[in-house]
Amino acid sequence: MITFDDISLRVAGRLLIDHASVFIPEGGRIGLVGRNGTGKTTLFRAITGDLSLETGNIRIPNAARIGQVAQEAPAGPERLIDVVLAGDTERAALLKERATAQDPARIADIELRLVDIDAHAAPARAARILAGLGFDEAAQQRACAEFSGGWRMRVALAAVLFAEPDLLLLDEPTNYLDLEGTLWLQDYLAHYPRTVLIVSHDRELLNQSVSFILHLDQRKLTLWRGGYDSFERQRSEKQVVDQKARMKQEAKRKHMEAFVQRFRAKATKARQAQSRIKALARMAPIAEAVGEAATAISIRHPERLLSPPILKLDGVSAGYEPGRPILRNLTLRIDHDDRIALLGPNGNGKSTFAKLISDRLAPLGGKVVRAAGLEIAYLAQHQLDELVAEDTVYDHVRRLMPDAPEAKVRSRAAEMGFSGEPANTKIAALSGGEKARLLLGLAAFRGPHLLILDEPTNHLDIASRQALVEALNEFPGAVILISHDRSLLDAAAERLWLVADGTVKPYEGDLDEYQQLVLRRSPPKSTPKSEDGGTRPAAPKRPALGPLRKQIKEAESAMAKLEKQLAEFDAKLAAPGLYEKDPREAARLASARAECGDRLVHEEERWIALSAELEQIEAGI
Repeated sequence: MITFDDISLRVAGRLLIDHASVFIPEGGRIGLVGRNGTGKTTLFRAITGDLSLETGNIRIPNAARIGQVAQEAPAGPERLIDVVLAGDTERAALLKERATAQDPARIADIELRLVDIDAHAAPARAARILAGLGFDEAAQQRACAEFSGGWRMRVALAAVLFAEPDLLLLDEPTNYLDLEGTLWLQDYLAHYPRTVLIVSHDRELLNQSVSFILHLDQRKLTLWRGGYDSFERQRSEKQVVDQKARMKQEAKRKHMEAFVQRFRAKATKARQAQSRIKALARMAPIAEAVGEAATAISIRHPERLLSPPILKLDGVSAGYEPGRPILRNLTLRIDHDDRIALLGPNGNGKSTFAKLISDRLAPLGGKVVRAAGLEIAYLAQHQLDELVAEDTVYDHVRRLMPDAPEAKVRSRAAEMGFSGEPANTKIAALSGGEKARLLLGLAAFRGPHLLILDEPTNHLDIASRQALVEALNEFPGAVILISHDRSLLDAAAERLWLVADGTVKPYEGDLDEYQQLVLRRSPPKSTPKSEDGGTRPAAPKRPALGPLRKQIKEAESAMAKLEKQLAEFDAKLAAPGLYEKDPREAARLASARAECGDRLVHEEERWIALSAELEQIEAGI
């Protein structure tokens, strides 16, 4: 389908791709990956002809239709459904011609072609795509101008998906989607019938939706078969092999150089020495792999943890206008070590809930109780606009430490990942990932007990997302996550809360079950309605694994906490002279340590039993 033949790309004097060659098969679903700034979006511009190559050429079949999301989101008076239908330019042109055609033969040709492209089913197909991206039937009939920029970008995405081009180019398509839209797009792309090239840092999408990974690294392109996890494994294995080959080559080089140095002046060995000199010149060094580890992300820890619950809602309603609540009857609690992910389509109130618990929105009714001294950090992507473009990283940190000496300010900037000269970088010169890292450091500046993150992975590459996961797992406080990144939720969330139908409630299933719910487009209710309006139990098609998996996670979390407590008791009991100085305290610690050990044994037994039950059920499905 696409052949990159010895291509080189240079932008503003910087060489991004250097004599790279690769063939992409027809019908392949390709994930284009690489660190931010390596040239992935630039490669897209070269494919579409918007940027000239320095060397080589890109070969695409002449008749192939190339489609990508329009840079300008539709914002006119047209209905959403009409904008999407217009994405199929051939169908639109045929319908327009049919309205004025007079020649019976031409009218017959038009009708035949409309049948061939299944034009009569187009409105239903366009409606399904819009529904998958979060627009219900009523929304599809509204004008584009009534929606915000992020929602209009979804319409632009729907239009290019509806057109089904032969080569579909998508650059970070999940950045303006919620989790539900991302799950739908992931499934849609996995079954896309033509060639797809996706730039994405969404690990789950790259695992579930693509059949190849195209890696842009060190100005070269390499195609790997399989999803992202398969790519990482294969690349790691290749690096081990290359390292061994490099060591072997280096030993051979040293041996040949020693021979040349010893015998090049001897007439009897001159010919052999010259032969080795030529061999050394021909010996191409095996390139050493450059690691893709991102700068570590640091989240400042609270000075001390608070007693649970740190926040409690009792019959709370929330909204922006008196008498018109968006959320009602919220009765929930958050403990000091909770890890909660908020589920639910955009527009259902996730951000409203986040603002409510972060004290950025006063309740319309009910009671919110916060623990004394509770420090809350709130990070939302719109806060990128609050950074002052002409100020430096140092300037932003200095505002939070107006009376501190310069050394302390620079120390805090270094803690956020801006050590030395990078602290003097202006915000306008930072990458999206660097801005996101700075925002997180500024939000958590005081050492929060509760960290609320609204789409924190936008602008982060895969390595930086992994660094965020590690930082969240090391953070001892509570975390509330709103994210479309399934991998982040899998790795960092222990509980799921569903924001739907004007309220927030714990979701007893797991993310796999929630994905099935989203793809079925079923209303998220615990018990389905019968025809007479009553309730009936769901059909037992498969065991409900969500509650069991949740109990296993709870047991694992409890085991980790108890192991940490045991280590603390052991450290205290090992203090020199404890038994002589304070035998009563030593006895108390020993008793508490024994009790903690008993609880750990109980949790381990519970975890083993639950895990065995899960394995038995899964084996029978």
